[in-house]
Amino acid sequence: MAVGIVWHRPTPDCWDNGSENKGRAEVPGNVVNDPRKPLKVLLVEDSPILADRLREMIDQLSDIELVDTVDNEKSAVQAATSGGVDAVILDLHLKQGTGFGVLRSIKAATPMPVVVVLTNYALAQYQREARLLGARYFLDKAREFERIPEVLQEIAQLETSH
Repeated sequence: MAVGIVWHRPTPDCWDNGSENKGRAEVPGNVVNDPRKPLKVLLVEDSPILADRLREMIDQLSDIELVDTVDNEKSAVQAATSGGVDAVILDLHLKQGTGFGVLRSIKAATPMPVVVVLTNYALAQYQREARLLGARYFLDKAREFERIPEVLQEIAQLETSH
């Protein structure tokens, strides 16, 4: 089972399985972030314990701002398409709805935020589906939870460099 997936482009034939360039991504083409402003992150997580832990991790990062935490598909779609979000940390299984529903709804958003899927269900078919729906990262909660700060800092750095 492959984990730590980073997709460079939303095309099916161009993605990294994590073996050679794990943790490295090209500059996402959809999001434009002013270099003077922090990366604005939406957290979509239905576990209050994990949401608290992620909030604590994000609060330690400079130039990264957690703008909201939601636990269901409807709220996630509203927040992600409001125009004030650069990146989304997205669980696939939510209290109401799914992360896949969120991805389907925000795929057409302009600009589409960079999506980091963080799930306990790192199945190959979920990875493929998330990739096709525009997710840039796919992380296994059990093995890669601690990579979230690194991934967010990478996104923030890449977003301000173009």
